[in-house]
Amino acid sequence: MMDLRDLYQDIILDHGRHPRNFGPLPDPSHLAHGHNPLCGDTVTIFVRLRDDRIAEVSFEGKGCAISTASASLMTEVMLNKTLAEAQALFAHFHTLATGGATGGLTGGAPGLPPGLEEEGDRLEPLAGVKAYPARVKCATLAWHTLEAAVRGGGTVVKTE
Repeated sequence: MMDLRDLYQDIILDHGRHPRNFGPLPDPSHLAHGHNPLCGDTVTIFVRLRDDRIAEVSFEGKGCAISTASASLMTEVMLNKTLAEAQALFAHFHTLATGGATGGLTGGAPGLPPGLEEEGDRLEPLAGVKAYPARVKCATLAWHTLEAAVRGGGTVVKTE
């Protein structure tokens, strides 16, 4: 029988080898670049916003399997989300990846509103990075870069 850790590892490896939404988005409304000097990961996030909703999102870059898998999973869960939902998912993911305190009545990450549970569950494979502090920056790079993009972009995010 497959162990949950094995399943999570398979998901990370699959997204790392076959990233979803990989490649530049033509004429994005927002974009930002990210760099992790510790391990050399680089990412560019491309976003097209419509009516305060992430209508399209993609990424390109080079990095380790965790960095690539995290960016790939992020683009999948962020697609068609409002900016408020995206911020809630960011907070949830940050708690998962860093091992920060959880809150709320259900014990979930703060700010994850009803209706986003499935997306939150899809991010669980990346929760194991909290045990490896150097890898947390790999996993969070794309997320911080997306946040910079929707706040105005044009910046380079560094995970130092």
